[in-house]
Amino acid sequence: MTQIQTVVSFLYYLLVAYVVVLLVWNFVRSRKWDEEILYLIVLLPFLLRLFRLK
Repeated sequence: MTQIQTVVSFLYYLLVAYVVVLLVWNFVRSRKWDEEILYLIVLLPFLLRLFRLK
């Protein structure tokens, strides 16, 4: 049972890392300041989750 939980947890963090990479890529490509702020607001919870802070 713990092996399944470990695999699911690993896949979850891979998915979160993928979303973070996509958000950072869109943040870098964005030219409008209001879109950049929006990307930062959306990116913050994903970074906290990725670093296991919340």
